Amino acid sequence: MSEATDRPDPDAWAKASAEDIAGEHARRREEAGQGSAAEELRRLAEAVGDAVGERLAALRNPAVQLAAQGMLSQVRSVVEPIKERNPDVFDHLAAAGAELLAAYRSAVAGAESRWTSGEGSARSTAEHIDLD
Repeated sequence: MSEATDRPDPDAWAKASAEDIAGEHARRREEAGQGSAAEELRRLAEAVGDAVGERLAALRNPAVQLAAQGMLSQVRSVVEPIKERNPDVFDHLAAAGAELLAAYRSAVAGAESRWTSGEGSARSTAEHIDLD
C-alpha cells in the first residue's frame, strides 16, 4: 500500500456529506421545476389561490366562495395556455418587471434625497409658511 492509501482522508466524511447534500438539492430543484419564471408564477398563483381560499372559507359565505373560485379558474384558464405555448414570455415579463422595479426604486431614491436634503427646488413655486 502506498502512503496515501494508508491514512484516511480527515475530510472524507465532510466531502461525502457535501456531495450528498448537493445531489439532493439538485434532485429537488429538478423535481420542483425551479428556475423557470413560468413555473414560479404558477406556484405563486397556486399559493395565493390557496391563501384566498382559506380566507374565504373562514367567511362561510357560499356565494363569495363560489365567485372567488370562478375568478381563480378564469385566471388559470387564461394563463395556462399562454404558459404552455410561450414559456419564455413569462421569463421576459419577469425580467421586464425587475427592470421596472429597479427604475422605480431609483426614481424614488432620487426624489427622497431631494426632499430630505432641505434644499428647495429651483422649479418649485411652493412658499414656505412658518406656523410657529
